[in-house]
Amino acid sequence: MFTMLLDNRLLLAPIDKNIQKALDVGTGTGIWAIDFADEYPSAQVIGTDLSPIQPSFVPPNLRFEIDDASELWVYPDNEFDLVHVRALYGAIADWPAFYGNALRTLRPGGWFDQLEMSIQFSSDDGTVTDDHVLAVWSKTFVAAGEKFGKTFCIADLAKGYIQQAGFQNVTEYRFKLPIGPWSRDKKLKKLGRWNQVHCEQGIEGWAMALLTRVMGVFLAQMRKGLRDPNVHAYFQVVSVYGQKPF
Repeated sequence: MFTMLLDNRLLLAPIDKNIQKALDVGTGTGIWAIDFADEYPSAQVIGTDLSPIQPSFVPPNLRFEIDDASELWVYPDNEFDLVHVRALYGAIADWPAFYGNALRTLRPGGWFDQLEMSIQFSSDDGTVTDDHVLAVWSKTFVAAGEKFGKTFCIADLAKGYIQQAGFQNVTEYRFKLPIGPWSRDKKLKKLGRWNQVHCEQGIEGWAMALLTRVMGVFLAQMRKGLRDPNVHAYFQVVSVYGQKPF
């Protein structure tokens, strides 16, 4: 879905085609790191995550390591040409420290690239009202994230934090990502179908830790809201990249 959103690109930072070393932080299943290693065979790629859920059959220039990105990174200074981050909203308590780690481990002139989703459901035609289940979902999770100290609002905060960390040439792009096939635009309609599947399959896992007591009713309402063709909802995806000063 993200690759389609970015017009078949894996990232937006203007990296060198012969990049030598890249770090994918919070790699998850490793799907992005695998695609990146295939597309950039010159690069030695490392994907890190708390969970060892990645496949063993991967490109020869890729390896996975278990690491906690919220702690001090184990890599030396000036190690990578690229540090990549995707969808870590709700996972990091101290984002300024996180960006400090990224800046320290990048080589001078290296790039940091991050793609994050907002969890704020919106509409341009008023179909997502303040009391709609999609709006209630957003408010509930934003409040819960602030309560346990790991914000879900990093999509809106990333650019400022990256600039404060000391990166230069910081650039932000914002995309509207529909939920459901309501858009008349062919590309957005297809993205909306993918995003609806993404949301419907993801909401139980997202809600499990936060809403165990009321989850069943809330999720049933959410699925109904996600499938309502009369609601033209979307949320924003934010891509931000910045360069370490030379």
